[in-house]
Amino acid sequence: MYLKKTNMLAGMRGKSVLHFAPEKRLAPRIIDVAPARYVPCDLYPSSPDVQRVDMLQMQFADQSFDLVIANHVLEHVDDDMRALNEVRRVLKPGGYAILQTPYSEKLHRTWQDPGIDTDAARLQAYGQADHVRLFGRDIFDRIASQGFDNLVGRHDELLPGVDTLHTGVNPAEPFFLFRKRSTD
Repeated sequence: MYLKKTNMLAGMRGKSVLHFAPEKRLAPRIIDVAPARYVPCDLYPSSPDVQRVDMLQMQFADQSFDLVIANHVLEHVDDDMRALNEVRRVLKPGGYAILQTPYSEKLHRTWQDPGIDTDAARLQAYGQADHVRLFGRDIFDRIASQGFDNLVGRHDELLPGVDTLHTGVNPAEPFFLFRKRSTD
C-alpha cells in the first residue's frame, strides 16, 4: 500500500531494483511493473531464483541500482553501518532505499551488546532469537548519517482512513524511505 501511495511501485518500471529477503507477495508485484533489472537476493537463498548476496560485502558495481529494498533485514545484520554504506555504494545518486525495520519509540538510542550471543539471550534482549540489536528512535538519524536524505512518511499521512485491523498494517510503523544524496 505504501509503494502504491507514494508511486514507488509504478516508478520501478524500467529501473534497476535490488531486493533483499524478497517477500513472496511483494516480489511478483515488482516483476509485474517491469523493472529493467530485478535482483531478488538473500544471504541464505531458499530458492534458485534468489541470488546469494551478503549485505556487508555486495558483489555489485558502484552506482548500479535505482532502488534497494531491505524490509526487516537490518536488525539481523551484524554491522548495520557497514550494510548502510554498502547500500549507499550500490545506489545511483538520487537512488532510493526502502529499509523497514522494527524499532522502539521508547528507546532514545539503538541498543546492541556483542555479549548477547545466544538465541535465548537475543530473544530475551531483542525480542527475537535472530535479531542482533534493538533499534531506538535514533534509527532515522543513524540511516541518514550514512549519506541518505530522510523521506520517512507516517502512516496517518500516507494511508489516512485505511482500516489497519482489516489490512494488517501497523499504524505505528512509518514508511522507511530514504534517498541517496546526489552529492555523494
